[in-house]
Amino acid sequence: MSSWNGAQNQRTLFLLLLLFVASSQGATPSLKGCLVSQSDNGSSISCHPPARVPQYLPADTIFLAVEFFNLTQLPADTLHGAPHLQELHLSSNRLDNLSAEFLLPVPQLKVLDLTRNALTRLPPGLFQASASLDTLVLKENRLEVLEVLWLQGLKALRFLDLSGNRLRTLPPGLLANLTVLRTLDLGENQLKTLPPDLLRGPLHLERLHLEGNRLQELAEGLLAPQPGLRYLFLNNNKLAVVAAGAFQGLRQLDMLDLSNNFLTSVPEGLWASLGQPTRDMKDGFDISGNPWTCDQNLHDLYHWLVANEDKMFSGNDTRCASPKALKGQTLLAVARSL
Repeated sequence: MSSWNGAQNQRTLFLLLLLFVASSQGATPSLKGCLVSQSDNGSSISCHPPARVPQYLPADTIFLAVEFFNLTQLPADTLHGAPHLQELHLSSNRLDNLSAEFLLPVPQLKVLDLTRNALTRLPPGLFQASASLDTLVLKENRLEVLEVLWLQGLKALRFLDLSGNRLRTLPPGLLANLTVLRTLDLGENQLKTLPPDLLRGPLHLERLHLEGNRLQELAEGLLAPQPGLRYLFLNNNKLAVVAAGAFQGLRQLDMLDLSNNFLTSVPEGLWASLGQPTRDMKDGFDISGNPWTCDQNLHDLYHWLVANEDKMFSGNDTRCASPKALKGQTLLAVARSL
């Protein structure tokens, strides 16, 4: 094993020396200043200032990162000549538009990261050749709307991050064709409502991030299409109403975050399918930072808290806001006293 490692190290050093010599002689001017590494699978190229934006890509390129350049546009033929590309990272630029043909040359692409750009829209047809794409990150752009057509072609997508945009509404049928989606992140947007059919499409969604929006109500039926959901984040919204059947059927849920909302009470039966005895909820729950009214309407919640207190986060911050006699007391203390 040690001789194999030694041979690999020598090979790596040799390749780095070749790249250094080639760069110093001007043999690969388009990659000047970029970090280039090679493996049996192909070349990996990472370019950050003060390096130059590459004008040419080796035919065996499988990984490309061009980040922090403040680029506003990329030519439609940027990826021509790199048909084996699998990961593309373009974060921290200022891209405000992409050509519909941009991804056509790279049908094997699995990861596309466009974090922190200035995109306000995506061209229909952008993903027409992206049947292999597994991960799409559009975090921290300037998207105010989404259109169903923008996501067509993403048959293999498992991870979709739309967090940190300016979304106010979502179109019906947004995820209809994303049947293998596992993680959906819509956190830190400006959503006040959600379409009732939002989660109809994915067959096995595991993580749903809705934190940091302006949601006022969690309606019955929204989560029903995803009985295998394991992680649900609804914290930092304006939730004042949660329907009695909102969590019905979620018998795989391991984590629930309802902290920092406007909840004063919750309907009886809400917790019936969560926690003991039907589910361990092994990663815990958080209902802190809500203005709870600690009266008889919370008896169902009190009983559930006592049964699941070992999974409770921020118990000291989960307090009664009223009535006056109980203001400031923790819900758990009140629950234990009954």
